[in-house]
Amino acid sequence: MRLQFFGKLSIAEQLDEGYRIGIRRHNEEVTKNRHILSRIIDCVKFCGAFELALRGHNESESSDNPGIFRGLVDFVASLDGVLKEHLENASVFKGTSKTVQNELLDCMLSVMREHIIQEAQNSDFLSIQADETTDIATQCQLVLVLRYIDGKSNVQESRAINTVFEHREGLIRCFETIRDSGDFDPVTTREAGGFAMLLEDQDFNFFLQLFHNIMPHVDILYAKLQKKDIDSVHIKGSIQQFQQDIQKIRNSLHSLVNQSSEGASQPKRRRLLSPDVHERIATEVCDTILQHTMERFCFTSHLVSATLLQADRFEQYTVAFPEDALSRTLKAYPVLNGSKLKTELSLIYCKEEFRTCCGAVDLLQLFKENNLEEVFSETVTLLKILITTPMTTAEAERCFSTLKRVKTFLRNSMTQERLNALAMLSMEKRMVTEIIDFNQKVIEKFASQKELRATFIFK
Repeated sequence: MRLQFFGKLSIAEQLDEGYRIGIRRHNEEVTKNRHILSRIIDCVKFCGAFELALRGHNESESSDNPGIFRGLVDFVASLDGVLKEHLENASVFKGTSKTVQNELLDCMLSVMREHIIQEAQNSDFLSIQADETTDIATQCQLVLVLRYIDGKSNVQESRAINTVFEHREGLIRCFETIRDSGDFDPVTTREAGGFAMLLEDQDFNFFLQLFHNIMPHVDILYAKLQKKDIDSVHIKGSIQQFQQDIQKIRNSLHSLVNQSSEGASQPKRRRLLSPDVHERIATEVCDTILQHTMERFCFTSHLVSATLLQADRFEQYTVAFPEDALSRTLKAYPVLNGSKLKTELSLIYCKEEFRTCCGAVDLLQLFKENNLEEVFSETVTLLKILITTPMTTAEAERCFSTLKRVKTFLRNSMTQERLNALAMLSMEKRMVTEIIDFNQKVIEKFASQKELRATFIFK
């Protein structure tokens, strides 16, 4: 026999409705809390990207120096009513404490590491650079630089001489004015007179002009070597061009010496170096630069493979195929199929469209854009090896420069975990912006750390 109350729901239905209402209210609260935490994460990301100190001298409500993070949170709250209400009324979890900052930084570092590891695992080739330095707190810091090609075929990684030469006459007038005015102390007057005499010295002017001719080529080479996507094909051409430019300067030293001797004024107290001595010293300078360049950038046998893909040699290779370079390449990289690679290279050398490529990265992009990766599979493999191989230590030095800006004298007690996260936020700021739902991934890790934060997890 079934009993039922007329006009009323059963207990089961009432419980189900109450359960649904409870879940809906819980999820609304979670959505609100995640919005608040996402704004706080944005503030931490901003400070990390621009290498700003998060904490201030006193972070209390009445402090005049609460720190950049607290000031940024207050500014965002002035534009976001939900965050403002939370900061005014929160009693259990406010989200602005040092502990929460550190936990959020740990979560961000974890998300970035997982993203990098995932990309590295999906890459065909990977190179690792390791370097170390001592920070301001005399602690040894190790930096690891991973170089690889991501899914989009992207590689993941002023001079005072010219100023003095170009403004020499103005500097002389300035120093003479300081020396003769009588308005400066004796030390300044004496130093200004010494600088004026130095700028008028014939020997000084000769070497100033010599290095004025050399340094622009050094600057060009320096700028090329600092690029993250530098590869062995491009760097070899850059080194060869630099050596040719220095050799031209060396060959023109005789005319430079004659030009310097014609317009020189005789010194009063010091004996001048003869033009022959000028030319001999200048020759030694050029020879030293050329020798150091050859020693510093000498390629080992396995990097001779870069010559196979130098576009400026393709026309030459159509006449005489580089058999020696190919055999050394196959010996260095047994993974390559020699006969297929030779066939592909022979076809590449004959095609005009490939001769316009500048470097291995440009050539690989051309293959991808025209869907030729399977047709030239061995060449693509060789290109990936060349691109992945690190050419300079510039990226490691960039990391050390970031370390100096993050861990300063006033922040030398920073813990290692906090330093790692802040340095990573600065060095990989572009990656942070490119990761889809970065804030949501950080929130998920943050919410899973403690049961107290169950209000960040949907039911």
